[in-house]
Amino acid sequence: MAFADMRNWLLDESPASRRQARWGRIFRISLAFRGNALAMVGLVIVLALIAMAVFAPWIATHDPIAQDTYARLRPPSAANWMGTDELGRDIWSRVVFGARITLAIVILVAVLAAPAGLLIGAAAGYLGGWVDRVLMGITDIFLSMPKLILALALVAALGPGIENAILAIAVTSWPSYARIARAETLTFKNADFIAASRLQGASSLRIVVGHILPLCTSSMIVRVTLDMAGIILTAAGLGFIGLGAQPPLPEWGAMIARGRTFILDQWWVATMPGFAIIVVSLGFCFLGDGLRDVLDPKSGEKH
Repeated sequence: MAFADMRNWLLDESPASRRQARWGRIFRISLAFRGNALAMVGLVIVLALIAMAVFAPWIATHDPIAQDTYARLRPPSAANWMGTDELGRDIWSRVVFGARITLAIVILVAVLAAPAGLLIGAAAGYLGGWVDRVLMGITDIFLSMPKLILALALVAALGPGIENAILAIAVTSWPSYARIARAETLTFKNADFIAASRLQGASSLRIVVGHILPLCTSSMIVRVTLDMAGIILTAAGLGFIGLGAQPPLPEWGAMIARGRTFILDQWWVATMPGFAIIVVSLGFCFLGDGLRDVLDPKSGEKH
């Protein structure tokens, strides 16, 4: 009975307090999200990736960098679930520890690119004038170049390595976030609550940070989640050509590059890390689609 009362309190159409309205919105979003089967699949995959990265030492069955030339290129078996590579290293263990690298890349790129793009776009949309023209001009320059080509150029200039790869991917990712933030800002920069804040003497910085940025958060979360798949593929591409994580780190793209020599006879060497990339990328796509459905104000009527 207590649960029924709590549910009715959360679903009340006329909340009596801001706290009730906030928790009611969260509860409705969770109900809508749970009703999306693909979104739940994506959430499970992402949570599995996180768990694999956190508990890698306990999930892996072997040392990911330990070499055993007597066990090289063994097919999947009970001893080596995904087989071994050309140096006798256990592929399952390398895929598990590679989840740490993949998760670190997507988190660091999101932390670097999303806030920068959000702040630049919100400032351009709110201030307008020459500030908008300059910031959006710079943004358009970055958007005019393909992300992968620009990332390749930056990593080639900075030098190979996972840190430089993360920085290059972040530099190529922020412009799309800036465009979204600017579009969101333009829709409510002249709203009554913004005008009221101005009349109370709030500075432009306070309005942007305190009012505009929180309103852009939902769309930014959706965009970042959807971009995770592209970030993973770009990082794998850089690793594949030797510009990302360097040996002996078990990065999935680099593992595919080393395994392509044996693709015809020892297919598992390149297939297993490739399968991991596909599954994780699909997981982020499904999760992003589900978040877009429940966080998009225009889709509220459907739920």
